[in-house]
Order: sequence, then structure tokens, then C-alpha cells
Amino acid sequence: MRVLVTGAAGRIGRAVYVRLAREHEVVGLDRTPASTVHLTGDVGDPFLLRRAVRDVDAVIHTAALHAPHVGVSSDAEFERINVQATTLLARIAIDAGVRRFVFTSTTALYGASSRHATRAVWVDESLAPQPTTVYHRSKIAAEQALARLSREGLCVTALRMSRCFPEPAPLMAAYRLHRGVDARDVADAHALALQRDTPGIERYIVSGATPFEADDLEELLRDAPAVLRRRAPELTAAFAARDWPLPRSIDRIYAPFAAMQSLGWKPRYGYAEVLQMLDAESSEVLPPKTAAPRFDERQR
Repeated sequence: MRVLVTGAAGRIGRAVYVRLAREHEVVGLDRTPASTVHLTGDVGDPFLLRRAVRDVDAVIHTAALHAPHVGVSSDAEFERINVQATTLLARIAIDAGVRRFVFTSTTALYGASSRHATRAVWVDESLAPQPTTVYHRSKIAAEQALARLSREGLCVTALRMSRCFPEPAPLMAAYRLHRGVDARDVADAHALALQRDTPGIERYIVSGATPFEADDLEELLRDAPAVLRRRAPELTAAFAARDWPLPRSIDRIYAPFAAMQSLGWKPRYGYAEVLQMLDAESSEVLPPKTAAPRFDERQR
């Protein structure tokens, strides 16, 4: 299969490119030159997009503005890149006879609906988003545009991925239980999504495997250590060995079970991988005392 990957110089686009290159012919597109980029230019350029989709069988669209761009890029630029360019790319792909389109979306679009005053929130595909930033709104609008275009025979899979950037190790390790995911697992989900060939749109949450259950939600918010000692004793022991405190409260669980069942996807890299990367001094994880990214609240 010949696959176009947009945003191929970015964190997820690069991971997807490397994963697909084992089995497919991959064409990378990005405005930033990189070893995974064949076509350099703006994702909203129709001439570049027509060239990019020539003779491809599928499109994986990771290119976008993200949470760190909120307050830096204008709302109009979010609209242009995240919504208009996505719609344009899908339109050009349909006209070129492409049938499969995988869209990299985000769990951030759930916004305010992922928080509750008295319990943690179980977030799955049935939860209605309540966007709070232009980033959230633009990703929802892009999904809606793709849903409309899917009526023309395009098979669209929107993968709503959770947090996937380097963070301080204790935070990142705990997040792998409920709201974080490894880039390689995200890439695997994209590769599996290429197998879907039924017209229409399907949306899936892609996040790390969680040990938590619906009965844990109230206690998770008020006393997360008690639940962690019960549901994740190995993580609890690992934190104790490193003299790290357990998170006091957990406010949401991103549930990836639909993706696991429908796509045959299984997250492979959990909290233990974070600890291994820390010990190996990998740049994929930050030291424990590193300050958290400033844009953290904007992605919530």
C-alpha cells in the first residue's frame, strides 16, 4: 500500500512513518524538512496536496496545530490548518480515488466534560465533548467535516489520542494508567486503522491500558493512592522504591476498549516503559524534578 503521511516531521507523524515503512511505501509531507519528509510545504496548499495524493491508496493526516499553539497562533490559523486544510485534503483525496483516511484527533476535545466535582470521569466515545479552547473546537470541526465527506464513500477513522509528549517521569508513568500513551502505540493504532475499508466515520480513543474500573471513580478523585495500591500494586512499589509520591487525585480515565476490540489494537508500552526510558536517560521522558509544560492546562 502507498500511504501519504502528513505532519511527517512531527512527533506522531514520524512515529507513524517509521511504523508503516516496515510494510508499506510511505510518502511524508511536512512544512519542516526531515528524514521522513519527501514533500515540503504548507498542508493547506492545494497544488502540493494534489501532487501528494497522486497514486496513494490511503492518507494518514497527523498535521495540525496543537495545545502549545493556543495563545501563540491565532484562531484564524487554527481554523485554516486544523479545519480548512483537513477538509481540503479529504476532498482532494476523494477526487483522486483514495478510499482510506485516518485522522489523528485528540482526547483533549472532550474539554470540560472530562471533569466532575465529585468523581473521576470515565471517558469513552459516548461522552459528548464540551470544548473550551480553539484547539478543541478545531479538532471537533475537522471530525465533523470528515464525517460529511465520508458520505461520499471515504472510509474515515478518527483516532482520539491521549497525552504523548515527554513529561516528568512520575507524572508520565502514572498517566500511562489513565490518560497517556506511547507514540509507538499510537503508530500501531494508525497502522491497524488502515485495514478499515467501510465507508463512513468511526471514532476511537487511543490511550494506555487502564487497570481502573467504573466502581473506582469516586475514590479515584478523593483518594487515588488507595485505588492505586489495590489496582496497580507494581506501580505503587516502583514509586515507593524511587521515593516518589503517588498522585493524590485522578480526575479522568480515557478508556481505549473500543479501539482494542474493533481495531485489534493493544497498547504495549505502559508505565514500566517510562521507568526504563528514564533509567536509560532517553529524551522521551523528563527527569522527576523537571517543571511541567506550561501549556498543560490548555490541553485539559
